[in-house]
Amino acid sequence: MQPTSTSPDYAIAEIRAHLESLADPEYKAFNAKLIPNVAADTMIGIRVPVLRAFAKELRRGDGRVLEQFLADLPHRYFEENMLHAILIGEVCASVEEVIAELTRFLPYADNWAVTDTIRIRALRRADADVRLWLDQLARWARDTHTYTIRYAVVALMADFLDDRFDAMQLQLVETIQSDEYYVNMARAWYFATALAKQWESALPLLAERRLDPWTHNKTIQKACESYRVSSEHKALLRSMRINGA
Repeated sequence: MQPTSTSPDYAIAEIRAHLESLADPEYKAFNAKLIPNVAADTMIGIRVPVLRAFAKELRRGDGRVLEQFLADLPHRYFEENMLHAILIGEVCASVEEVIAELTRFLPYADNWAVTDTIRIRALRRADADVRLWLDQLARWARDTHTYTIRYAVVALMADFLDDRFDAMQLQLVETIQSDEYYVNMARAWYFATALAKQWESALPLLAERRLDPWTHNKTIQKACESYRVSSEHKALLRSMRINGA
């Protein structure tokens, strides 16, 4: 039996066909090198601004189609995961809804590009339950799945290093123990950003050598590459490098 225009299979096929029509072979080749742990044959080759524009179209269309797409896990293509990541951030109206959607989606995230694309619009609401969100990020930070942990770290960096900052968040990322490159790279990125935004709170992590040597040195490298860190602070950080690490 052929799927009808109102069936989930038809909706998913329509979305997939549209994504395939946006293919850019040169960008696919570029992405395949940038994200080597994702099989190239699962990539279409679509730039993020194009995916965001399509996500906007989907949000303006039939809500049932959007629901069907978000329920269709696992996805076939890398770009479907990217589209899913964009949509979660845009369509969820509350922190509770975000947590429910991400709890279903994050186990299928298999690369840094997908996790790093997620930005939660619901957190901008004046009535957003920030404590509930922080508690959930703490649980995800203790997960065993590489990209669930990475997402928690990147979310803390994106949304909690300014007016919502608390030193307990630094401690949460500090206590993550992992041998995974993409987890520790996210931790270094987080700490480097913390040095740029919350210098006095973040500096003791390095001064007291509380991080593993790789993350310690990578944090210093990324902070020294940042235009937001002063020359004086960079000179101090360089003096804190762990030799041979």
